[in-house]
Amino acid sequence: MNRKLRVGIIGAGGIARSAHIPNYQNYSDGVEVVAVANHNKDKAEDCAHEFSIHHAYEDYRDMLREMELDAVSICTPNAFHAEQAIDSMQSGCHVLCEKPPAISASDAERMEEVANQTGKHLMYGFHFRFRSEVEAVKRFADEGEMGEIYAAEAKWNRRRGIPGWGVFTNKELQGGGTLIDNGIHMLDAALYLMGYPEPKTVLGVTYDKIGKRPGVGLLGEWDHENFSVEDMARGMITFQNGASLLFESSFAANIAEKDARVLKVMGDEGGADVFPLNMYQEKHGTLLDFKPAYLKESNAHQKQVHHFLDCILKGEEPISLPDQGTLVQRIVEALYESASTGEAVKV
Repeated sequence: MNRKLRVGIIGAGGIARSAHIPNYQNYSDGVEVVAVANHNKDKAEDCAHEFSIHHAYEDYRDMLREMELDAVSICTPNAFHAEQAIDSMQSGCHVLCEKPPAISASDAERMEEVANQTGKHLMYGFHFRFRSEVEAVKRFADEGEMGEIYAAEAKWNRRRGIPGWGVFTNKELQGGGTLIDNGIHMLDAALYLMGYPEPKTVLGVTYDKIGKRPGVGLLGEWDHENFSVEDMARGMITFQNGASLLFESSFAANIAEKDARVLKVMGDEGGADVFPLNMYQEKHGTLLDFKPAYLKESNAHQKQVHHFLDCILKGEEPISLPDQGTLVQRIVEALYESASTGEAVKV
């Protein structure tokens, strides 16, 4: 590319300002964030001023039409992801879309189809894949050190971690609560380490026992009177290859820890607890526990944005693929369906 790669940002909220824009700007001189769009023009202009971005738009479609962009980050509520991603790809842009892919599996399927039709990269913001612990376990798994991974656990529970900002408690705009927000990060990380097997059946339950009443907010005060999502989700997924995954997440639960993340994988040759990283094997008649003596800390959001740019500029293969986004969306949708009907769902 003989000119700078031109990036546009759709959505001027916290994730755009903390995770996307700074990491585009610290990549290299060959990348420039040239415009930001937000349905609130004042917010777009404020963001543009904060990061010295030259153009601010109220309508992202005007930005796509006028700015000759190469890539776009989508940092808006979940209900808008599909339309914005599809419009961006059809306008010639590669897309880094915040998680979840969308609010329905059919929307994720449409996004995947357009990515295939246009040949544009479509990456989703599953930044836990770029955590050093996950990267290390993935290397061991890919080298056969785990053998066949047939069981996993993925949990992210908060004691009182209902977001007190944004639209996280609005089902219409988000599609759900803890499952589709923090929980989907752990779900994706587990599936990634397992090799993204094809799901078979899903059994799920959801609860809204705490969010609909006032309480102590450790992530800000939430609007309990307009709380329309689940504050806890639990489930079990079985896969066509015989593997199984136990899942749990909560915005609020009466537990000891303020914030507890559990990711476990178990194979017939080895296993691992990912946070913190400990691995387990049996060798030469001995049961072994081992952990890294040193594991470089890294900024997962930065690595994700830089990987997205490397895929565009250096022709690298993305580690997050559109069909994986569709699959995790199918599982999320099935968990919600099972919770609603009280029955297991075939996927």
